[in-house]
Amino acid sequence: MDGIVLKVVYAILSLLLIFNYGMLVIGVTAKIVARAHGRIGPPFYQPYIDLLKSISMRTSVHHGVMFWLGPVFRLTGGIGLYMLIPAVYGSQWLQNFSFSGDLILVIYFIFFGMLGMALGAGESGHPFSAMGIMRGLAHTTASEVPFALAIIAVAAQYHTLSISDIVAAQQGGIGHWTLMTNPLATLAGMLAYLGMMMHSPFDLHMAPQEIPVGPVTEYNSSYLALMQSNRSIFASAKLILFMNLFFGGATSIPEMVVKTFLIFFFCVFVGVVFPRFRVEQSVRWFFKLPTMIGVLAVVIYAVHG
Repeated sequence: MDGIVLKVVYAILSLLLIFNYGMLVIGVTAKIVARAHGRIGPPFYQPYIDLLKSISMRTSVHHGVMFWLGPVFRLTGGIGLYMLIPAVYGSQWLQNFSFSGDLILVIYFIFFGMLGMALGAGESGHPFSAMGIMRGLAHTTASEVPFALAIIAVAAQYHTLSISDIVAAQQGGIGHWTLMTNPLATLAGMLAYLGMMMHSPFDLHMAPQEIPVGPVTEYNSSYLALMQSNRSIFASAKLILFMNLFFGGATSIPEMVVKTFLIFFFCVFVGVVFPRFRVEQSVRWFFKLPTMIGVLAVVIYAVHG
């Protein structure tokens, strides 16, 4: 019993750490993007101000139970994903519950939040809700295809679905990383990662240059605060997942910070350089190059692995 309580305490501390790390990454990234655009940009602590502002508000608008459960499902997906992966390999309090899940369960948690938000948006009564659901689910499904192929190639390579075992197999230097031993799977995964982070040019579900609707306008008060909290947790969890799968994991907090920030900066760089895709452009793009690379990675390892 004492061991279970200690695990729960460690998990809470780990979640607080990754929440604050995600908030700081979002704030710093907004500053970097603003500088790239020739603007001053908001302060790095702006996400905390926005979160406190949302928490302080109240709303009397009611669209139905499922509408309010959407942000809850979204947050559950982010927390569930993070709790099933090791943030720092070998750390007692940053190992989370990685021993209880595998890659298959992680994939379900990634998609769980999106499905919850789709159900919530469907009950909002907004005339553009169907447009947002179509965009979000089409884009998410398209980006999940090359990611699933990359996971199949990685699982076949290491003969396991355990994320902790995959990280353990990559210890011993950069030559053991999946990046070096399976570059095609890494390339397919990283191209899929661009869409999974939903930053420009793949911010289709928000359509910020097109229609002034979406979760950030339809949800408010504490429900928006839940989504803002999930934004930091979910983004950080996906960064750690990709670090574990392709870049050797991390054995210390500084190593985790450096690796995940560089992975995220890859997404930010692409978003600054390229304009936003249309829905059909995004789906076609993921079903072409990333998917073909993923298929090639699976076939090559099936033949020579």
